[in-house]
Amino acid sequence: GAFSETPGSQRYPVPFGLIFPSTADFIAFVGLPGSRSFLHEVMASFRRHTAFPSIGGVAPDALVPGIGWSDHWAFRSFGFPAIMVTDTALFRYPHYHLPSDTPDKVDYERLARITKGLERLVREVAP
Repeated sequence: GAFSETPGSQRYPVPFGLIFPSTADFIAFVGLPGSRSFLHEVMASFRRHTAFPSIGGVAPDALVPGIGWSDHWAFRSFGFPAIMVTDTALFRYPHYHLPSDTPDKVDYERLARITKGLERLVREVAP
């Protein structure tokens, strides 16, 4: 994961920058319309298990291209509830999918905190 404490380090597609933080120090939970209640359940569980900053919301794929692209797509296509968990990739990290995207740029301490919260979330929420 890529993170920064610098104000202005986080960008968004319009209009999300008007309501979400400008500092890239959080993890985001993103769903498509119809997954709102599952999104709330997932975020509540994550926040019970870690104090790591998190935001979340739902939006149609037509409004924000890419919401439906990630690994959660396959689960949704088979009828499983699914939420994308993201550091927002290209909206904060200039090396996304480039040769310069190397392991030394990963914030392993923050990634470990997120992973611990997600592991506990999955144990709590999974059927």
